[in-house]
Amino acid sequence: QLVYPHDFRLTEKEKTSICYLSFPDSYSGGLGDTQFSFRLRQAGGPRSSPFQDDGRYNREAPLTLQREAAHYFGYVYFRQVKDSSMRRGYFQKSLVLVSRLPYVNLFQCLLQLIAPEYFDKLEPCLEAVCNEIDQWPPPVPGQTLNLPVMGVVIQVRIPSRVDKPGSSPVKQCNQENLLPAPLVLPSVHELDLFRCFQPVLIHIQMLWELMLLGEPMVVMAPSPTVSSEMVLALTSCLAPLRYCCDFRPYFTIHDSEFKEYTTRTQAPPNIVVGVTNPFFIKTLQHWPHILRVGELRMSGDLPKQVKVKKLAKLKTLDTKPGIYTSYKTFLHKDKTLIKRLLK
Repeated sequence: QLVYPHDFRLTEKEKTSICYLSFPDSYSGGLGDTQFSFRLRQAGGPRSSPFQDDGRYNREAPLTLQREAAHYFGYVYFRQVKDSSMRRGYFQKSLVLVSRLPYVNLFQCLLQLIAPEYFDKLEPCLEAVCNEIDQWPPPVPGQTLNLPVMGVVIQVRIPSRVDKPGSSPVKQCNQENLLPAPLVLPSVHELDLFRCFQPVLIHIQMLWELMLLGEPMVVMAPSPTVSSEMVLALTSCLAPLRYCCDFRPYFTIHDSEFKEYTTRTQAPPNIVVGVTNPFFIKTLQHWPHILRVGELRMSGDLPKQVKVKKLAKLKTLDTKPGIYTSYKTFLHKDKTLIKRLLK
């Protein structure tokens, strides 16, 4: 419907892909607001970047946070509410932020501020927000930035390559003149891995090995939110090493790469792909590793740990959650670590 800023050039193919990736593709009875992310291959040749930082950012940022040259990330805020004035009986709309930076926390937090206003006030809201974002300083690794938007100041620190692994972020010190008190994000990009991996904690080392080896893997999930979080968690569990294969946090049957991934004449590509449409159970049966997960729960109890099952068991459409693979790990399971995690 609307691309902002207006001078941002997307090819028709990219626009179509973004449209399909911006909505849940299986029947979603869920009303209300949903957030998820996707990653999209850039169509056509290289385009001049609007960022004039001559590669300095990529030289100083951690490998896992470099700006992507050939892919876009899409961060989606989707709203579905009953509305009798609409032909389908529902208001269904998504606001999507497109970036080359994998700052999932920052951009999803930004969408939580902007999207509800946007659904209310439409284009004038985006214009105002874009004018504010235009004033933001560039992301410089190692710096703490104050980012004003819609009456809120988001405070984030951009990680740097020289940060010590596992150390806590530097204490924020420049808050004295900030009113209102800033909204401090502890990380621009780190997911709560513990929450994402809840149902698969006992298999965490096997999944880590599969990621390290770049094995093809399908994550089948009940919603784009669960699918994108699980794929991003898997690809980030190698940090500080960078996951060097392709990954699609959310993938639909309308994707231009659909044929490429579902063909049985060649081995599946080295990619982790997140899907929600049950149709994929049929078309991706020949993939060597399939992780089927249920809804992520937030309650106190740990969900039941999924089992490892033979791929042959994947025939039915009501496939139970589990890891369908015949993979044998190289390393022994660290049982004491897993016990501690489960506790």
